[in-house]
Order: sequence, then C-alpha cells, then structure tokens
Amino acid sequence: MSELINNREYRQKVLKEIISELHNGKSVEEVKPRFEELIQGVSVIEITEMEQALIKEGMPIDQIQNLCDVHASVFKGSIEEIHRPQKPEEILGHPIHTFKLENRALERLISGKIELHIADFKAGSPKAKGVLLEDVEVLLEIDDHYLRKENLLFPLLEKYGITAPPKVMWGVDDEIRDKLKAVKSLLSQEEFDSVEVIKKLSDAINQINEMIFKEENILFPMALETLSEDEWISIADSSNEIGYSFINPVSDWEPEKVDIKEEETPKASDDSYVRFDAGLMTPQEINAILNTLPLDITFVDKNDTVKYFTQGKERIFARPKTIIGRLVQNCHPPASAHVVEKIVDDFKTGKKDHEDFWLKKGSQYVYIRYFAVRDNNGEYLGTIEVSQDIKPIQDITGEKRLMSE
Repeated sequence: MSELINNREYRQKVLKEIISELHNGKSVEEVKPRFEELIQGVSVIEITEMEQALIKEGMPIDQIQNLCDVHASVFKGSIEEIHRPQKPEEILGHPIHTFKLENRALERLISGKIELHIADFKAGSPKAKGVLLEDVEVLLEIDDHYLRKENLLFPLLEKYGITAPPKVMWGVDDEIRDKLKAVKSLLSQEEFDSVEVIKKLSDAINQINEMIFKEENILFPMALETLSEDEWISIADSSNEIGYSFINPVSDWEPEKVDIKEEETPKASDDSYVRFDAGLMTPQEINAILNTLPLDITFVDKNDTVKYFTQGKERIFARPKTIIGRLVQNCHPPASAHVVEKIVDDFKTGKKDHEDFWLKKGSQYVYIRYFAVRDNNGEYLGTIEVSQDIKPIQDITGEKRLMSE
C-alpha cells in the first residue's frame, strides 16, 4: 500500500477523487481521514496539476471555483514549505513582497476595523452605516491588487501552461468584487436590508481571507518556482501603471544580478518575427490582424510614397495594388490633390498632427482620418489614413452586455 501511496500518479488520482467527493456533497470531515492516510505533503505543483486535470476531463471552471474554498481548507497545514537559499519574496520591492505587504494591510483593515464596525452595525449604532460604507469603499481598493495579479502574473504563468489556478482565482476575485459593490450599493440607499448587508459583506470577507491563503500558499510559491528573474522585473516595471492596494511601496526592486534570457521567446534578430514596444508577432499575424480590422488603412512614407494599404473584406474605397510605390499626390484626382498635399505639408512641418473629414457614400457615412506618424523623437515618418463606415456605430442605442445566441 505504501508503494501506491508514494506513487505520484496514484496520489494525483486520489486528490482528484477527494475534490470530486467534496463537490458532490461530502463534508471535509468525511474525506479528511482518507486524505490524511494517503497524503503526507502536497506540493503546489501537484495541486496545480490536479486542477488542470479536472479541467481537461471536462469539469467546468465554475464547479472548481465553487469548491475552491473547500479544498483550500483541506490543504491548510498540508502544503509543504518550499525552501530556497534566498527568498526573493523577502526582498523589499519584489512583486511578491509587495503582494504580501498588501495582504498584511488588508488583514489589519478587516480585523482591526471592519469586523468591529460590523458588530456596531449589528448592534444598531446610528453611525455604523456611514462608517461601514467608508470601510467598504476602502476595501474596494483591493481591485488594484487583483488587477496586478490577473494582468501581470497570470499571463506569464499561462505561458508555461499553468492555466487552471489563474482561471479559478480570477473567477473568485470577480465574485469578491461583485459582493463588495453590492454591499456599497445597499449601504448607499436610504432603505436597505441589514441582514443582506451583513451576509454579503461576511461572505466577501471570508472569500478574501481564503484568497490570501491561496495566494500565499499556492499561487505565489508556484510563481516563484516558475518565473525567471527578468519576468519578475517585467512585473515590477508594469506594476506602477496599475497601482497598489492599501500601501505605498517604499522601494523599487533592483536585483543584484539579472539573468535576462528569452528561452521560449523568439530573438529580435529572428526574421520571422517583428518586435513591437509591447510584444512581437509574425508578419502573417500582423497582416491578418490589419485585414481583420473594420477599417481601411493606408500608409504613405516620409517621401510621400504609398507603402501599404489593408485589404479587408468590406472595403470603403477601392485601391489597386498598382498604387504601391506611387506618389500619394498622383493617387488622387487633380481637384483634390492639393488637399492631400496641404495635409502632408502640415504634418511634415509639425503644424498639425491629424485632420478629419466625413462624407456620405451611398448608405455609408464615412469618417476619414489622417494622422502624422512620428518616432519617439518626434521625427516625421509618414502619414496614415484611416477610413471607417460609422453609420452602424451611429445606429447603436441602449446597451448590450450579453453575447448573441
């Protein structure tokens, strides 16, 4: 039996069975003896693989999300500590160190203020409603913490095939956001159901506390095992743009040694890729994306030569490929050539950066926009023309929040 217990595949199978049993209605106490018999220590990677396997076998994300808090409580005390000679998360300014500082501030906010104010609210204190509303507004700052996790950390984990924990956690993050917004909305009303306020806020706080545990015992150790130092630097560099929750970071992170390498990312010198300020794509991808946009785009270089135009499915103006390499002035009727020349001259001299026109063309209402294209130093590189039929946009009314069948 011990040989089976020590078998990784078998243990993984049992872990999945335990989670399934919990989902099907068994209590933590019912599955705990089997769990303790079979599992001496569960690694972060095994938990991740378990959730990945459940998703691959067809279990919907929302089901895993529903049992997320339950299996977290089972794993408490059973997740092995990950030892490192140097712990990056203890270095001031490291993204994980900052995430943990926010969690500590969040815990202090909940235990030192909000829980006390909930008690006052239950007791009917006349000032409790206003105080609790202020607390919830502060608590909603948790959004920046979750946004950095979702938009900076999750995409890098997904690059390594780690998709299940991000999907599950993102779903719970959204549940927390929704409950806090609902509590704020209720407390902002003259009349409200105090029982509903307490229930929603208590549920949100419980989920927040569970999320802190899951971040620090599952997500963060897994990320520290997986991501390279240059990837952590990219997270740190982008964090200020999103912002922070409950704290003001006191230091930028400056690693003593940076081993920048792009093991799975094509090199800038690779002719099959074009590198941009934020990412890279193949020429095939670029061409397909530009042709997919619901726009006519034409680029004229700094020498007034037509260099490129899109070929979308529904073009507004016909353009033969023979115009490539021609002077832009020669591509327009004599009556309008002087208008084009004036636009380009104003762009070159810096007098203008854009010019707009709009006209009716059959059933279409065409919006034509010209933009000066400049490099980071302000040097003129050319002119881009963007045309779009805006009639469908003008016809939009009301709201559409759900996908069509």
